[in-house]
Amino acid sequence: MAEISNSPVKILVIDDDRLIQLVLKQALQAQGYEVILASSGIQGLEQAHKHYPALIISDWQMDEMDGLELCRKIKSEPSLSSTFFILLTSRKAVEDRVEGLDTGADDFLSKPIDVNELKARVRAGLRLYQTNQELQKLAQDLQLQKQLLETELNEAADYVKSILPKPLSGLISINSRFFPCRQLGGDCFDYYWLDEDNLAIYLLDVSGHGLAAALPSISIHNLLRSQSLPHTNLYNPSEVFHSLNKVFQMDKQNNQYFTIWYGVFNRISSQLTYASAGHPPALLFSPTTDSDLQVQ
Repeated sequence: MAEISNSPVKILVIDDDRLIQLVLKQALQAQGYEVILASSGIQGLEQAHKHYPALIISDWQMDEMDGLELCRKIKSEPSLSSTFFILLTSRKAVEDRVEGLDTGADDFLSKPIDVNELKARVRAGLRLYQTNQELQKLAQDLQLQKQLLETELNEAADYVKSILPKPLSGLISINSRFFPCRQLGGDCFDYYWLDEDNLAIYLLDVSGHGLAAALPSISIHNLLRSQSLPHTNLYNPSEVFHSLNKVFQMDKQNNQYFTIWYGVFNRISSQLTYASAGHPPALLFSPTTDSDLQVQ
């Protein structure tokens, strides 16, 4: 994509009639444009690749490669497709204009050439070209911002995954699978020993998705993992919920809320003390005497 700069706007004139070349060149140079000349479609295509003009004026009827074929090739090139293309023709039939437009031509200029009409159509074409360039630049900027945002979200998602607990083995074995429905969200879980006999387990879900949900989730995780909830007995699920409810009031958390299941398992007594705050219930699978499983 060629960008418009402070240098003169480049216009490529393609015509096998030397007189028409000179008329167009003189009229356009008088307007401050840089004019490049070509005498055939093949030469014109070479000049287009060399100079990347903002606007092309090409005769329709030419040997070897006519204006339609040249227009088709220009518009099929990503680096030239935004170039404004004017077909120069003496054809008046509507079918011819339709064929030219279907090929990719942006405008037409009738022969014999009226210089005032030429200047007006060039000005209009360049306005559209510049608007198109600005839109392409905006699209590129948006794409870059999207890529940067996706990179940051991926990094944040990797961090969330990194703080999740590793599988536990030994006196008690714990394994887990984490399948987020989106790149980043408010789901989190953890398990860790409060002491050598008591294992804390929790699963929480902050409302919503994205970074807004992930940040409170990480905050809660860090509070519980560091055991730094003020004046809280972490062995007592109801106290944990009471403290979390005080710390994470909705009106101070941008109306974000979370559900949580929290339990403490004592390995000596095999007793699980738990509570649930709006969260789906846990399932207990117990083996039976007939090698089946009882679900509670």
